[in-house]
Amino acid sequence: MLGTIVNSLAIIGGCLIGLIVKGRLTEKISSTIMNGLALCVLYIGISGALKGKDTLQIIICIALGALIGEIIDIDRRLNDLGNMIERKINGKRKNNSNDKISISEGFVTSSLLFCVGAMAVVGSLESGLQGNNSTLFAKSILDGVSSIIFASSLGIGVMLSSIAIFIYQGSITLLAGGLSTILTDNVISNMSAVGSLLIVGLGFNMLGISKIKVANLLPGIFLPIIFGFFLK
Repeated sequence: MLGTIVNSLAIIGGCLIGLIVKGRLTEKISSTIMNGLALCVLYIGISGALKGKDTLQIIICIALGALIGEIIDIDRRLNDLGNMIERKINGKRKNNSNDKISISEGFVTSSLLFCVGAMAVVGSLESGLQGNNSTLFAKSILDGVSSIIFASSLGIGVMLSSIAIFIYQGSITLLAGGLSTILTDNVISNMSAVGSLLIVGLGFNMLGISKIKVANLLPGIFLPIIFGFFLK
């Protein structure tokens, strides 16, 4: 849980800084910083993807994961959840339209970026299975800097995403720990490789190169577990 705790605190810290410098960062500076972060995300994703041990299995997992994700339409469901939260927050803050927009939009936007990204899943699995928090520590830096930018423009609502991060990543970490005797090194390696490819997709989205529905590819991360049962 250490990686998740650090991640949540990094977001809170970044938000506090963002609220202090709110209105002082120009759009040009914010855009350049976000592009730099996107390049870091691409580096992390490519580095992890190259560590996969079974290219054919990874391709199959991505394809089947996309099929499952599109059938369930995870991306739409997450957006529906965000819209529901936005409506509830807006309904409770009728007296100040600017503040309500800041809270709802900030929470929804930052939660989707911080939680839906494959680094959250892969990092939590590595933390629970191997006690390796390096991915979550790297994610903490990215999220912390990103939260400065988001909070400076979207307000205090961004800070609420730290709660979503703690619950989401913490749950995956705890569940992964219970599966430590089932998942082999090969399965973990392939799960990380699939997740890393999704991280690459997230980086492309951050750069505005593509609009990949990364959320709809998430089921592919867990498919190597099924291969592991049949290929023992």
